[in-house]
Amino acid sequence: MNEVVLRPVELEAYGLLLRPWEETPGDLDAALRGLGDPDVRRWNTAHAAEPDEDGARGFLRRRRDGWAAGDLASFAVTEAGVVLGQTGIGMIDHAMRGARVSYWMLPEARGRGVATRALETVTRWAFRDLGLHRLELGHAVGNEPSCGVARRCGYVLEGVLREAVVDLSGTLRDVHLHSRLASDPRP
Repeated sequence: MNEVVLRPVELEAYGLLLRPWEETPGDLDAALRGLGDPDVRRWNTAHAAEPDEDGARGFLRRRRDGWAAGDLASFAVTEAGVVLGQTGIGMIDHAMRGARVSYWMLPEARGRGVATRALETVTRWAFRDLGLHRLELGHAVGNEPSCGVARRCGYVLEGVLREAVVDLSGTLRDVHLHSRLASDPRP
């Protein structure tokens, strides 16, 4: 159990504002769109349940509660006030100084460097402000766009976790495990 309470913060860098998710109609709509997006659903098994308004509200509540629990810092990725996706640091283990990063982007944000800018912003924050030393990033083998984001942000491919996730069809899939250390050179 974590004994650290995370204080919700806003992070501004690279033309983006990363802010905590809010239980507003706009954030509810963005969450519903993201959770229902075919590519997000294909590659992110944590979002495999068929999305509906109650599921999106639960998504927003879990993000809010994660800050208070000290084990999840989740951000809406925005540009000019428009939500483009999410990034965050979860499974935070303050004693081990490690965590897991995640992200997904809405279709209109893909191919524009938004995920790369958001991940780099949240990575620097985790090292600088949370005092974490090791961040891990996992994505399904075959998700080349996510692998590219990881590489551009200096996350080293450490190996393959065999049959580590179940996709929407029930098939076990391998996962690439990347990591970045606070002591690694900045990309």
